[in-house]
Amino acid sequence: MNSTDTLERLAQIIESRKPAAGGDAETSYVARLLHKGPDAFLKKIGEEATETVMAAKDIDWGGSTPELKGKLVGEVADLWFHSLIALAHYGLKPSDVLAELERREGTSGIEEKSLRKAQQREATQD
Repeated sequence: MNSTDTLERLAQIIESRKPAAGGDAETSYVARLLHKGPDAFLKKIGEEATETVMAAKDIDWGGSTPELKGKLVGEVADLWFHSLIALAHYGLKPSDVLAELERREGTSGIEEKSLRKAQQREATQD
């Protein structure tokens, strides 16, 4: 089993929890977040991103212990999970993100950022 399979299975479960698919907000956390709308799951993404940063800083300050590394992994998992909910809400899939990462593979991050800035300048000049 590979990680792509895990992401796809999780995405399918999230799809099944959408209100349109019969997801029950009384019994499903995912259905509850989706029922509440974007503000609910976007807030969770922000919280999880902050907790991820804090967990990483704990490693910086507390050493690279298995406990602290496990906490970071757990927070990143929470961040990914809530991001998958956002993707599902907006009609996207993990494969869309993976395709974008593959597109970027081998491209310098510095070059890509420079290119994006140039494209934004061109767009504002038009």
